[in-house]
This record gives sequence, C-alpha cells and structure tokens, in this order.
Amino acid sequence: MPIFTAKLAENKIYIYEENDWPNFTWDSKKLLSLLAETRNLQGKLIGKMQSLGFELQNQAVLKTLTLDVLKTTEIEGEILNPEQVRSSLAKRLGIEISGLTPSDRNVDGVVDLMLDATQNFAKPLSKKRLFGWHSGLFPTGHSSIFKILVGKWRDDSKGPMQVVSGAMGKEKVHFQAPNASTLETEMKNFISWFNKKDEIDLVLKAGIAHLWFVTIHPFEDGNGRIARALADLLLARADGIPQRFYSLSSQIQKERKKYYEILEKTQKGNLEITEWLEWFLNCFLNSLKASEEVLSKVIFKHNFWNENATKVQNERQKLMLNKLLDGFEGKLTSSKWAKIAKCSPDTALRDIQDLVSKNILQKTNEGGRSTNYELVEGKTTMFL
Repeated sequence: MPIFTAKLAENKIYIYEENDWPNFTWDSKKLLSLLAETRNLQGKLIGKMQSLGFELQNQAVLKTLTLDVLKTTEIEGEILNPEQVRSSLAKRLGIEISGLTPSDRNVDGVVDLMLDATQNFAKPLSKKRLFGWHSGLFPTGHSSIFKILVGKWRDDSKGPMQVVSGAMGKEKVHFQAPNASTLETEMKNFISWFNKKDEIDLVLKAGIAHLWFVTIHPFEDGNGRIARALADLLLARADGIPQRFYSLSSQIQKERKKYYEILEKTQKGNLEITEWLEWFLNCFLNSLKASEEVLSKVIFKHNFWNENATKVQNERQKLMLNKLLDGFEGKLTSSKWAKIAKCSPDTALRDIQDLVSKNILQKTNEGGRSTNYELVEGKTTMFL
C-alpha cells in the first residue's frame, strides 16, 4: 500500500491514542481451539520435514525462503527477480544449485534481512539490528526515486506519516502513525516487550508483534517487510529451528485485501485485538497447509533426478530441466531454450529431441506457429 502525506481529519482516533496503549487484550478462550489446531499442524510439518534427508531439507528451505522473499516485497508492490533471489539465498546458505544468477544489492538486502531474522532467531532484537535491516532494504538511500531516511527512525519533516490510497485530490487516509517525537519511547517499549520471556504463546506473540510494529510505523518505508520479518523471527522461535518450511508472507499476499482491511479496522479500533489474532492464526494455518505443495514439488524433483540422472549428462539439458522442475512459468520452445541456455537454435532443437526420445519431454497438444514442449511426469505436467 503506498505511503504519502496528507492532512488528517482532527476527529480520527487510532489504537495508539487509547489511554492504556499498548496493553493489548484478547479472548484466550475464543482463540484456544484455533491456536491448538495451528500448533498441532505446525508440529506435524516440522516432524515430517526433519524426517527427510539433508539434501531434501535444503531444497525445501531454499524453495520456501525464495517464496517468502518474493512475496514479502510483492505485498508492497515491488517485484524482484526470482532467479536473483534464489541465487542470493543459495550462496548465503551454502546450497549448490546450477545456473547462479548475479543478484542486485536490493535483492541481497531483503535476503539478508530474512536470513538474519530466521537463522538468528535466538538473538535479541535491538535498535541497532533494526537499523541494519532497514539499511539493507534501501542500500541506495532511496525508495523508488525518492530519497528517504535510512537506518534511522523517521522524523516527520515532510509531514505526518500516513497510509493513503486514491487519486490525487481524492486521497483516502487509512492510517496515520504516531508522531515521530514519540518513536524513541515507543520503540524502546516494543523492543523490551519483544525480548521479554513471558507466558504469551510465541505464535500469538508473532501476531501481536506484527500489529504493534506496523502501527508504530517507525521508518519512512519498509515497515511492512520488517513487521513480517519480526513475525517470522518469533515463529522460528516457536519452531525451535532455523529451517523454514512454510511462508507466512506468501499467504498474506494471497489474502492481501483482507489483510489490509483487518489491519485498518484494528488500528482504528481499541486494544481488544481478538479479531486480528483470529485472522493472523487462520492466515498462519493456511500457510502451513500450503507448505504441503512445496514439499511435494521438492520430493518430485528429488525423485525425478534419481530416475533420470544417468540419462541426462548435457549441462544445458540439466539447466532447462531444473527450471521446469522449479516451476518456471511460460511455454517451452526451441527458440526460448536457445536463448536461456545460450546456444544456437539447432543445438537447442537437438537437446529437446534427445529428451523427447528418452521420454522426458513431449510435445504439447497446442497448435500455433511454434511447437511447444512439456515435461513428462505421469498425469501431471509442468510448463516452461
């Protein structure tokens, strides 16, 4: 959601203006069943993933983190290059993959943020750590074409920080953040609570931390991404392991409209946040269910290469097949093969025909000017 500055109506009351802020309350009995279901599925997933071999675990983690990085930026309207994200993650995790792609500084910054949050989940949160995350997100000191304060709290020199939508002159203010003059105190209280060992279930604490941080809105930009990283850090503590087998950000992206609706409603409500936590728990539960699809793709890829490794020795073929197996979208033609594999059209066609003869690729049933090919995998087909 875009962030601008605009004049706010005097009668707007936000959650942080409540006299008892930030003492949130919720109905534990109402959340009990949903929290238990979530925790049960969370435990089953972790047990299932840890029963896999080291190589399969690494592939699952790489796929999950790639989705997480892509989707946490996509929620804010920024589209990153998937190959750059995957390569950046693989290099930092020490996972060998074919066809590494050089990554931009902004990609590396988001990757470093997510890895520090999830791999170093036991380390305490601090002002310095948050500033480091923020600096990594904006390595040039700009958000898009606009220069912003990086690695420090916002100062409201351009006016109050507001979340606004709509055309110029018809803006709708969804939220106005607390005055910048309060940020040192607000963030000191937040960080102290975040690091405190209390009786709050860590999954619930992740939901509260997300809401609390994004409501304070301490930075000029990047608040949503850092709020989701903080939630991931607490979820990693709840898991007790650094490996990521589900992507909360991917699920938030799927539920983006509802996410902004419930966030705005909560920020304009009172300190009773049961409805927000219900939404958060359901979103997290759905992300756990979606991880089954990631797991099935990782296992399929593993089984595919166990069966076909001796049949495919050509490096171009390995490169293209891995792109298919990783879910690269589009349609495969000999000309596209030639472009990606950096070879001549004739060589590309020979590569493809060789795989067709080995029953690894097949022609699609689609007509058109160019012949398309697809991966043979029983009743399921993956396209490039």
